[in-house]
Amino acid sequence: MARQNITSGNPFEPVFGYSRAVRVGNTIHVAGTTADGADAYEQASNVLTIITNALAEAGAGPEHVVRTVVYVTDMAAHADGVTKAHGETFGDIRPASTLVAVSALLRPELVVEIEAYAILEDQ
Repeated sequence: MARQNITSGNPFEPVFGYSRAVRVGNTIHVAGTTADGADAYEQASNVLTIITNALAEAGAGPEHVVRTVVYVTDMAAHADGVTKAHGETFGDIRPASTLVAVSALLRPELVVEIEAYAILEDQ
């Protein structure tokens, strides 16, 4: 099967040796994604825009997402904003999703990281 590596242009991608997303056949795996923002809601909204753009480059959209994994650094402080942004993107799609508290992300100001997995109709 052909493999399509998708980059977002993030300078960490070549340094760490990863792609924003990888499409193989009809499956798309979007790497853990973070983004700047004033609060958890804004960060999550920005992350979901980056994920949506990566999906589009792979020929997919949010409607193809079957699973997300959401990491937050403080469940009590950030879950409401993150789940609001997630619901705005996936409310009617309703992928399987897991929300996990973690001790830290790459930079201290980041409070949310999201992974996404999508499946296209058989090609």
